[in-house]
Amino acid sequence: MNKKIWLFTTATFISALLVRSSYAQQLYKEMYRPQIHFSPKEKWTNDPNGMVYYNGTWHLFFQYYPDSTVWGPMHWGHATSKDLVHWQQQPIALYPDSLGYIFSGSAVVDKNNTSGLGKNGQAPLVAIFTHHDPHGEKEGRNNFQNQSIAYSLDNGKTWKKYAGNPVLKNPGITDFRDPKVMWYEQQHKWIMTLATKDRITFYSSPDLKNWTKESEFGSDVGAHGGVWECPDLFALDDNGKKIWVLIVNVNPGGPNGGSATQYFIGDFDGNKFTPLYRDTRWLDYGPDEYAGITWSNTGNRKIFLGWMSNWLYANVVPTKTWRNAMTIPRELKLKHVGKEIFITQQPVAELNTLQSKPVVLQNVKVKNSFDVGASTGKIALPVRLDLSLVPSKDLSVILSNNAGEQVVIGYDNQKKEYFIDRTKSGNISFQKDFAGRHVAPRISRASDLNCSLIIDVSSVELFADGGLTGMTETFFPTSPFNNIRIGSAEGIVIKKLSYSPLRSIW
Repeated sequence: MNKKIWLFTTATFISALLVRSSYAQQLYKEMYRPQIHFSPKEKWTNDPNGMVYYNGTWHLFFQYYPDSTVWGPMHWGHATSKDLVHWQQQPIALYPDSLGYIFSGSAVVDKNNTSGLGKNGQAPLVAIFTHHDPHGEKEGRNNFQNQSIAYSLDNGKTWKKYAGNPVLKNPGITDFRDPKVMWYEQQHKWIMTLATKDRITFYSSPDLKNWTKESEFGSDVGAHGGVWECPDLFALDDNGKKIWVLIVNVNPGGPNGGSATQYFIGDFDGNKFTPLYRDTRWLDYGPDEYAGITWSNTGNRKIFLGWMSNWLYANVVPTKTWRNAMTIPRELKLKHVGKEIFITQQPVAELNTLQSKPVVLQNVKVKNSFDVGASTGKIALPVRLDLSLVPSKDLSVILSNNAGEQVVIGYDNQKKEYFIDRTKSGNISFQKDFAGRHVAPRISRASDLNCSLIIDVSSVELFADGGLTGMTETFFPTSPFNNIRIGSAEGIVIKKLSYSPLRSIW
């Protein structure tokens, strides 16, 4: 190559990289843009989809509309990560086609090539998703949602839809969607957990192409304030014993209005799910975690991710170039409380890589108010705040700015409940249901109280009592929150306070 041409080409390439880098930095510094949560570079997103770990890469697919910041014809967007923390957005994985929009679903590693879609010894990644036919819906038919598959032979970079789609045709159920597929080793078959209006229907298959109905669950148990969506079935370890968990998202009907994630604990025998308890249990009591499911192919870890929004107002939140984000990835485990078993959730350990050296304070006496910034230096979100009290008493953590706007996260000892209050959080006028005080019961019976707060520029995630109670909440102050104080009218002693600034992932 001519030297001048080479120099020109190289300079042009470097210049393009610098422009892209500068654009990305500006893009992710927009007002309200999450700094430690995944959000698309631009346009609309909702449910996480197709989450699979393969060859050292975490794949996150997501409901995506690349032409607007409000919901529209659904695609599968795609992002990848090496550490569950830093994300790189990839080209769109699946586009709408003659069978319809690409609604939610899952992805698996077909390591035994049961589908026959592998080639030259390469195990395929197989995505299982709902084809949603908008024309059939408009015509009033009851079979406009069907299940289809696509496969990748290049580690998820590109995808080819199966020529025989759909692989599971709708029997006449208007809501027939969101397939979550897992390999059931005991009987050497795939299990599809499918949302079917007001219940879950289980299907099985030897090859991901031919499906047989196994059973139904849930028409008479759990929360039914709205349609059931985005289910997930998996096992967790309970001191060497396998306990099965069924996650079911419901919209509306959440504990604090709108959409939310419930769960059931029980047993699954390859045919049917049998719950241990019939009460309604919520994985997250806040208004802004929905459609949450787990990554597949993660060995002994179960990592959960939700959409950080609510269908009550997701289309109108006051962001400009993009709308909505994902929660922090969370590791799920089981914990016994008395004679019952509950799910716990904690931020994944990988999040610690973002932490600067924490400021740790011992035996902090709080009477009325304690200014956290006076001991830690200038407050600049995002941060992590960990608190432990002995014994448990009323507690408030107040995020505020110089405009007098605030979000209050706290615990009411008399009512035995946690709360998040965003009634004075800033921009709340975009939807009538957004402002409010939201509550969650304390499940733990321990005398001491501990909680972790992951606070981004426009959200807070509360993990209380080792993750037995969780709440997720978004907010939109007119200027950044730059103060954190702890309040207690009766007076408390914080046994330990840990404050950790978090670096942006962008």
